[in-house]
Amino acid sequence: MNKPSLKISDRFLNEIKTIIGQSRTNAIRSIEFYRVEMYWNLGKRIFEEEQQGKKRADYGSYLIRGLAEQLAPEYGSGFSVRTLEQARQFYRTFPIANALRSQLNWTQYRLLIQIEDASKREYYELESAKNTWTGRELERQINSSLYERLLLSNDKEALMAVARNERLPEAPHEILKDPMVLEFLGLERKPHYYEKELETALIEHLQHFLLELGNGFSFVARQKRLLIEDDEFFADLVFYNRLLRCFVVIEIKTQKITHQHLGQLQMYVNYYDRYEKLPDETPTVGILLCAAKNNEMVKLALPQDNKTILASQYQLYLPSESQLLNEIKKELETDFQGGTTNE
Repeated sequence: MNKPSLKISDRFLNEIKTIIGQSRTNAIRSIEFYRVEMYWNLGKRIFEEEQQGKKRADYGSYLIRGLAEQLAPEYGSGFSVRTLEQARQFYRTFPIANALRSQLNWTQYRLLIQIEDASKREYYELESAKNTWTGRELERQINSSLYERLLLSNDKEALMAVARNERLPEAPHEILKDPMVLEFLGLERKPHYYEKELETALIEHLQHFLLELGNGFSFVARQKRLLIEDDEFFADLVFYNRLLRCFVVIEIKTQKITHQHLGQLQMYVNYYDRYEKLPDETPTVGILLCAAKNNEMVKLALPQDNKTILASQYQLYLPSESQLLNEIKKELETDFQGGTTNE
């Protein structure tokens, strides 16, 4: 006689799988952190030994080369000259053992010690831990100059305060990046894209796009149908940001934006404010994601006190340092001419 099969609810099964998954993740993270501690202790010991021979200018290099020759054959490539030099730099950059973050692995710390600017390094350290970025995600954020792009619309103190959890973002510009870097789409460079083509690519790479959008975003809808009397309109992408507590409507334009585009987006934002937004939520934000823009036209087309309609230019490739420096310079010149300051 066959025993009757037990019916296990999907909810219960998913909870059990979550427990197993989290345990495995924690086990891997624990092993990774032991590795971090090992390299920190190696760096500390190498540095201390090196200081004893400080009268010999080349003693540090000699010491590390000698160690690598002894260790690499027995323990492998993780103890090469380059890795031991990184361990020494790791200790010098992060000299307090208790300040090491268990959420970060050795790959991430190797990326961080290459950043000379202390505030910039701290920002990536905090954001990586807070958002549980992988090593690849952290590398992508550094290479896409996330810190510099956010500085284009924020002052340094405000940016670091949000990273340190000393305050929550209070305005859309504290989260929005301009430009947005969409190199992860892998689109071939060509003169023109159809908006549908770009929109489809963003949906297919939604996880990467959410990472680029920033903290607190979750996907709501694509081609959201808005029925206004007898007319139909379709908003390209809709998200919700839990930090700002508002809907975010994104319109995609693959050409230089016009004031008509801004007017269209304003209508979508008004619709969400009047028919979708709950009383305790903050006003809807609209982002015009465009191939090119005229900053002065955007400012003139919108009210002076505008805080909810924003335009961001997208790039299909990683920006160079010189490009970002030029953008920062232009932004500072615009603020100076307009008489604005970040006090």
